[in-house]
Amino acid sequence: MTTIAVIIGRAGSKGLKHKNMRQLGGKPLTAWTVEHALQSKRPEAVILSSDGEAILDVGRGYGVHCYKRPDELAGDLVTVDAAVRHGVSVWEAESGKQASVIAILYANVALRPDDLTDRAIDKLITTGCDSVQTVYNVGKTHPLWMRKLTGDDEDVIEPYIPNEIYRRQDLPPVYMLNSGVLVVRRECLFDVDEAHPHNFLGTDRRGIVTQENDIVDIDDELDLLKAQAVLKHRQSQG
Repeated sequence: MTTIAVIIGRAGSKGLKHKNMRQLGGKPLTAWTVEHALQSKRPEAVILSSDGEAILDVGRGYGVHCYKRPDELAGDLVTVDAAVRHGVSVWEAESGKQASVIAILYANVALRPDDLTDRAIDKLITTGCDSVQTVYNVGKTHPLWMRKLTGDDEDVIEPYIPNEIYRRQDLPPVYMLNSGVLVVRRECLFDVDEAHPHNFLGTDRRGIVTQENDIVDIDDELDLLKAQAVLKHRQSQG
């Protein structure tokens, strides 16, 4: 069973310009993800896929496999799985091997637990599932505590989902995806169905739970400030 990690990062970004090259702790965001992939034990190869030369240069500095995406896979409407399939296909043609398990990592997610990718890969292999994603407990932003505004002036507060739950401890667990890592089987990744865009996740989809601030997905300036604060806190804890 051949396991690889594919890092994807576009040069363009609407929320935070050139986000994958923004600095955190003295290095670009892309470098944090490359370092995470390289220190993970499970992946046999690390691939960086991008349309941006500056991003690819970061990967080249670490000696990972760097592949320039064609223009048709560089727009903001291109799906994650399409970009990953390109990276996998180029690596397979270059190496003469076929991947069995692919760990997908976003270049703009700078902070992750060191063992996160290995844990996700292990879960996929041990359970035999089709895909594994990371999640965190939504806590007090629970859908049962969300409200909608109704009435003629749209200012009447009503429960979004009617319920009488008052204490946070009584809320049933609900989880949000957090982009830490996504691991899929090759046969699922290449099972393309335009009518079902999440088809690449397969039918047996599993999750591993992380803490809310274990993973920082950086899409705007406030996310970057949060990442800086989280990094500073972690460093102060030794």
